[in-house]
Amino acid sequence: MKVLLAIARGIDAVNDTLGRWMASLTLIMVLVTVIIVVLRYGFSIGFIWMQESVRFMHCFVFLLCAAYTLLHNGHVRVDIFYAKMSERGKARVDIVGTVLFLIPVCAAILIYSHDYVLNSWREMEGSLEERGLHAVYLLKTCIWIFAISMIAQGVSRIVHCTALLLGDDSRRPTQGEEIF
Repeated sequence: MKVLLAIARGIDAVNDTLGRWMASLTLIMVLVTVIIVVLRYGFSIGFIWMQESVRFMHCFVFLLCAAYTLLHNGHVRVDIFYAKMSERGKARVDIVGTVLFLIPVCAAILIYSHDYVLNSWREMEGSLEERGLHAVYLLKTCIWIFAISMIAQGVSRIVHCTALLLGDDSRRPTQGEEIF
C-alpha cells in the first residue's frame, strides 16, 4: 500500500502543480478581456487573435484545472446524504463513484475524441479567421489531457480512500483543504 500511496501522492503533486499554473491564467484572461474592451469601444480597434486567446485561456483553465479541483474536493455535488456520512462512508461513496462514473466517462471521452484530436493534428488545424490563432489542435489536445488527468486523479482518490478504509493514517482532503 505504501507504493500505491507514493504513486497517488505523485499524481496529486502533478495535478496540483498543473492546476496552480493554469489557474494563474484566469487573471491574465481578465486583463486581456479588459484590453479587448478598451481597444474596441475606446479606440475602435479589434484583434481577432486577442479575442481567440481568451477562448484558448478559458479552455486551458476549464479543462486543465478539473483534476486539480477534484484533488481539492471542489467539484459541485448534491450532498444531501454525503455531507452527513462518516469519513469511511464518504470513502466508500468516492470509490464507487470514481469506478462507476468518473473513470468510464473519461475513458469514453478519450475513445470518442481520438479521431477528432488526431485529425486536428494531422491538418495542423488553425483558426477559421485569417488573423486568428492557428493552433486549434492544441485546444483539442486539452481534451486528452483533461481525460487522462481526471482518470489519474480518480485512481489517486481510490488509493487514498482504500488506505483510509484499511486504517492507514493518510487523510483525504476535505473541500478547500490543502493536501501539502
